[in-house]
Amino acid sequence: MGSIPTLYEWAGDMETFENLFGKFYPKVLADELLGPVFKDMSPDHVQHVAHFVAEVFGGETLYTTKDNGSHAHMIGKHIGKMLTEPMRQRWVALLMETADEIGLKADPEFRSAFVGYIEWGTRLAVINSELTENPIGSNEPMPTWGWGETGGPYIPEGD
Repeated sequence: MGSIPTLYEWAGDMETFENLFGKFYPKVLADELLGPVFKDMSPDHVQHVAHFVAEVFGGETLYTTKDNGSHAHMIGKHIGKMLTEPMRQRWVALLMETADEIGLKADPEFRSAFVGYIEWGTRLAVINSELTENPIGSNEPMPTWGWGETGGPYIPEGD
């Protein structure tokens, strides 16, 4: 048996992620609930998100090298945005709809890992959006996501 591919390799390549988010964000902008949150996003936002997710899934490190991003930088983008659960759910639903439309791999193992990451990341975005300061430092490593689970329950600092 050969080596197990990363989620990035299994999904395709960078073009796959750029296509996914390139087709997704116009839906977000047109959405009544999400449009106001994203109306002022930078022209590079779509590419940065594609690079971030691709890197988390084991792809090239374009987010941290070319985009000069970091995990702390991505978390910082959500601070103070006051995202709601209905916003999160809509964002996830539109992304899953787009994934189906572009023909993103649909085997149960990949989709389970993909949905797992999207659920994890969007739930953290909502939590962080209620904060006034970034809870992680600039030396925090980028998250990595594979074919398995997250590794335990979420416990906020101080609990």
